[in-house]
Amino acid sequence: MGSVVIVGSQWGDEGKGKIVDWLSERAEVVVRFQGGHNAGHTLVIDGKIYKLSLLPSGVVRPRKLSIIGNGVVLDPQALLSEIASIQGQGVEISPATLQVAETTPLILSIHRELDQLREAASNGKIGTTGRGIGPAYEDKVGRRAIRLVDLQDTAALGPRVDQLLTHHNALRIGLGAEPIAASAVLEELDAAKPVLAFAAPVWRTLNEARRSGRNILFEGAQGSMLDIDHGTYPFVTSSHTVGGQAAAGAGVGPGALDRTIGITKAYTTRVGNGPFPTELHDATGELLAQRGKEVGTVTGRKRRCGWFDAVMVRQAVEFGGIDGLALTKLDVLDGLDRLQICIGYELDGERLDRLPASTADQARVVPIYETVEGWGRSTKGARRWGDLPAEAVKYVRHVEELVGAPVTMLSTSPERIDTILVDDPFRV
Repeated sequence: MGSVVIVGSQWGDEGKGKIVDWLSERAEVVVRFQGGHNAGHTLVIDGKIYKLSLLPSGVVRPRKLSIIGNGVVLDPQALLSEIASIQGQGVEISPATLQVAETTPLILSIHRELDQLREAASNGKIGTTGRGIGPAYEDKVGRRAIRLVDLQDTAALGPRVDQLLTHHNALRIGLGAEPIAASAVLEELDAAKPVLAFAAPVWRTLNEARRSGRNILFEGAQGSMLDIDHGTYPFVTSSHTVGGQAAAGAGVGPGALDRTIGITKAYTTRVGNGPFPTELHDATGELLAQRGKEVGTVTGRKRRCGWFDAVMVRQAVEFGGIDGLALTKLDVLDGLDRLQICIGYELDGERLDRLPASTADQARVVPIYETVEGWGRSTKGARRWGDLPAEAVKYVRHVEELVGAPVTMLSTSPERIDTILVDDPFRV
């Protein structure tokens, strides 16, 4: 029995979907604990592709309980649409297989519109997906959010909506948009009521599951360097993306989390704006993007590509309490004669062993590289260490040394079976 937390150790898009799906076969409960429908997890199961944004990855597997925790912000229409889409692929979803925390804050049209209005008016764009996630988190912290449980009491919704619009309409007018009528919001909330069928006190469900010895998998979205506190602020998401958030975002104690695994790409990518010290603006960067199919699942935006940044991943390991790595997309590096790994930064003549906190300094650091030998033989589809070229094994071992965490899983293709398991995370 064990509880395993999966997080990204970079800027997201590390391949969490496949790893979570692979581990969900060993888990009985799979939990989303932060973020919104800006996550993009692609699963390939028996040749069928499932693309999930809000639903936990375990939802496509039979006899698994999927949970959306209170740390998530929930777009009701996005959830209902995703459920319909996945059911259209032959997956049955019901309150017996999916529970949503009754205290989850809702994303409404006013949040999406505010997100887009702000991004359009900003000179220094953050690169938001425009889905209303940030504004919904703001309302949660500002104690004016409409939560899923509020939909049960229609009579009490009027005053809550009035309070919400006092804030939002002032912002809308200031941004040159028309104010919203309370009746429009109430109509939208009425259309969201079907989601109530999935509402539950998930904190109780999870604690009962743990007491009964069930394996629980906590699935994070985005990546550690997009964390609202620890990431490359302000080019970050609006939630905590580190493993510790699994406890608060689902309703379990920190002692209930046994291991934290950091999904880590064998090179580095980033979507949208923000600092990226090892970014490549050359043919190698284009090659990585082409081979790795580096296009955002949710946004459709092309990902920026660069060499592996060991300094950044080591930092994520330390502040995120990552116990081991699941290294993905090693096969994308096949055939490159020489590889470079960032082992430090230089800033104004000084060598740094961490990414500085200052936004201005993050944009000015120059990577210090170590060159390592590549490999000519393909690693694609390898399922044993013995199937890998010696140089590829050396690369993996060097990554472990540089970031201070062992590689517990190694992925060599999008197919779930093409995985080398070194240490089962559920073995605690």
